[in-house]
Amino acid sequence: MFPKFPNKDLFMYICHHMAQNGLDMDIQFLPGVGPKRSALLKKELAVGTIGELIRLYPFRYIDKSSYIRICDIRPDMAHVQIRARVTRVELFGNPASDADRNDTPLKFNTIKRISVWISDGTGEMETVFFKGIKWMYEKLKPGLDFVFFGKPVSFNGRINMVHPDVDPSAEASGAGNPYGEMPSGTMTGVYPSTEKLKTGGVTGKVMNKLMEAALSKGLPSVEETMPEYLMKQCGLVPLHFALRNIHFPKDMASLEKAKYRLKFEELFYLQLSLLKQRYVRSRADNGIRMPRVGEAFNRCYDALPFPLTGAQKRVITEIRDDMKSGHQMNRLLQGDVGSGKTMVAVLTALIAIGNGYQACMMAPTEVLAQQHFKNIQKFLEPTGVRTALLTGSSKTAERREVHAGLEDGSIGIIVGTHALIEDNVVFRNLGLAIIDEQHRFGVEQRSKLWRKASCGAPPHVLVMTATPIPRTLAMTLYGDLDVSVIDELPPGRKPIQTIHATEGKRPALYRFMRDQIALGRQIFIVYPLINETEKLDYQSLEAGAEEIMNKFPFPEYKTAVVHGKQLNDVKKFNMDAFAAGRADILVATSVIEVGVDVPNASVMVIESAERFGLSQLHQLRGRVGRGKHKSYCILLSDNRNPETRERLKVMTETADGFRIAEEDLRLRGPGDFFGQRQHGLPAMRAADLSCDMPLLQEAQTAAEELLRQDPGLLLHPAMREKVTRLFSASTETLN
Repeated sequence: MFPKFPNKDLFMYICHHMAQNGLDMDIQFLPGVGPKRSALLKKELAVGTIGELIRLYPFRYIDKSSYIRICDIRPDMAHVQIRARVTRVELFGNPASDADRNDTPLKFNTIKRISVWISDGTGEMETVFFKGIKWMYEKLKPGLDFVFFGKPVSFNGRINMVHPDVDPSAEASGAGNPYGEMPSGTMTGVYPSTEKLKTGGVTGKVMNKLMEAALSKGLPSVEETMPEYLMKQCGLVPLHFALRNIHFPKDMASLEKAKYRLKFEELFYLQLSLLKQRYVRSRADNGIRMPRVGEAFNRCYDALPFPLTGAQKRVITEIRDDMKSGHQMNRLLQGDVGSGKTMVAVLTALIAIGNGYQACMMAPTEVLAQQHFKNIQKFLEPTGVRTALLTGSSKTAERREVHAGLEDGSIGIIVGTHALIEDNVVFRNLGLAIIDEQHRFGVEQRSKLWRKASCGAPPHVLVMTATPIPRTLAMTLYGDLDVSVIDELPPGRKPIQTIHATEGKRPALYRFMRDQIALGRQIFIVYPLINETEKLDYQSLEAGAEEIMNKFPFPEYKTAVVHGKQLNDVKKFNMDAFAAGRADILVATSVIEVGVDVPNASVMVIESAERFGLSQLHQLRGRVGRGKHKSYCILLSDNRNPETRERLKVMTETADGFRIAEEDLRLRGPGDFFGQRQHGLPAMRAADLSCDMPLLQEAQTAAEELLRQDPGLLLHPAMREKVTRLFSASTETLN
């Protein structure tokens, strides 16, 4: 009988801590691991504890429950399983052969490979081994039956298998065969691997053995955090069952149940954390109330040389409602390239000005910050509002003047880069923070900006992106934000003709470029690299720029070059020259992906287009088609990979940014869509955002219902602890 604890909470804490020890144990203490393999697993797979190993799920499964006849095997098949008899054995690299194996001592260190011929009565096949030759030679004797499992390949017109798994057959095992147990007849998980892991002896078989040991040691310590009613409501199997069957499925039905439980759990906790943050904000009364639009807003609006689209008006209304509510605004503004997000941002900033507060806009690059500053200055001319630019290249005297203007409040709107979050930047009364292309900023950088408020309440936050985000990814990355979408382009925008061209079309492309320049148009040429590297043989920007200057010689043609390694003054000079029409061609890296607005540019040429994601290609394409002239986007690529061709075909078929984003997510996955880890959210281990949309919606609905009943998760302490543990990084910066 346990003694009575004076403090029940202390007792529960000690019990929980003891339960966690099994999961927190270093994997080096598992049988067959040790310090060297442990260090290798940590480096290659980021797996250091038993708990982390258990949560490393197979990415596919090999079905060993059925056999195939040798006569039915084709080289295009995946892994197959054969029950067959050894007919003969051949050694290569040593004078000894199968015929004189008993007469000549074998030197196994000189033998390069062993061929084991097998037959099942329907045909004969060669299996080849380059490692473990002595073991194979001694055990795989003619006349014995074995089960061979591997990937069939074609070599010299014959089917064979290289290094198949070998297990005793039923007949051989009954004769005291020493090679291990019978195959289980179930599916075997295949785990992520690298060449270094394979070289270090961490093979697929070893990973399965390690996982069995990890489950045996750690599974008793795994705590069920899902309440029983929710598991019943959503049809979830217990966590222990799910973890056991995700690694060692009893059958296909058990595997599907395990996948469903683990995917749901992952998505549920993600949504629970984000929605909890949103719930807390919506009920907090510490937001800055901004009830007026103000005189500056009205003057700017009345002076606009174009009417706002219906979508822009709708979004501004949504923003106004947020800013006058008394709660902090945290809104994501999505809009395709050229949809007018900057105009919405300007009017939002003027609402802050009209209520006596300052506004700032932070951009990820100096090029984009400078572009925003120029546009904002133009729109603010009728208002009299003072604006300023602050970047890393700002001169010392300029910095002092800007710092003083921000501190005394004379600067109403500041545009800048990371320079805005420096400690010596002090605002008098920051009321609005606008973050453009926010996925390029880490959570800590955004947090520093938000902490610049000096009026006792956090500033309103407007997050903007021109990268169309698929709904699944938006729900995942921005579930804590309200979302506004500008889904309407300004009238008069001409469609951009997109063409996929190969290297053989380059002479025709150059003729087309000369024709466009003769018509007074300008041309972007974008390269994926700045310098050649040993690993990548794509044409570099420097080599490309040299060729362009040879094909388009000065002074008839003028070419400017812009890339990230240039000095800021050089970069700005070349960019300004192109924007002002003093250069016909701008050769650049993707530094011009966002923020460059040159209405006279009608052609975008993208070299090695396969190197870019679809969403990035769409962004680059949006740099043209901004004027009254017909515009073109040329995707240059000789890559014959079917997936690459499919991706580029999407670009030629549609200009819908959201459809492109969905395709990008489907083809590349969420991890590569853009820096997801920037958000402080955990990586998806079980769920796949590109195909688990229905499950994500189910998880979100369940999380919403639970929060309605228990906003603080006071009735679910285990759940509350897991949310805190999993999302501490994002919670720290966003709450």
